[in-house]
Amino acid sequence: MVAQIDNEKVHTIHVVKEVEIDAPIDITFQAVLHEMGPGGEMPDGKPFPMKIEAWPGGRWYRDLGNDAGHLWGHVQVIKPPKLIEISGPMFMSYPAVSHVQYRLVEEGESTRLTITHRAMGLIPSDHREGVHEGWDHAVKTIRKIAESMRTGASR
Repeated sequence: MVAQIDNEKVHTIHVVKEVEIDAPIDITFQAVLHEMGPGGEMPDGKPFPMKIEAWPGGRWYRDLGNDAGHLWGHVQVIKPPKLIEISGPMFMSYPAVSHVQYRLVEEGESTRLTITHRAMGLIPSDHREGVHEGWDHAVKTIRKIAESMRTGASR
């Protein structure tokens, strides 16, 4: 056996997205889980439904049917309605690890959502750059879901 040394460099991602959402913390947490699951969508508006098993050790994955799919991570910490953390490869199908934290803080009738994504590995530059667009879209989608749930709940 011959050992080869690969000169690829390990890269990191550190993204923090914060948004104020005009909905109570319980509704916002449900919106987070909905966006992480069946309510997920791509930035172009196409559905991107995932499955989230919202308990410690639960999976977050894309189910393509017929025993095909992509594991994004496992629930590392869940403390409804204030925190959910995921660790795993996320969207990366190469040597990399990620940790994503969704932290919710009640601010009167509103909620401050902070998403922090840290990763390291052999991450291509287009993924390091594109991840910002993905998280921007996720916080906008969560806000839209939560505020529509609040409006529906207040009727």
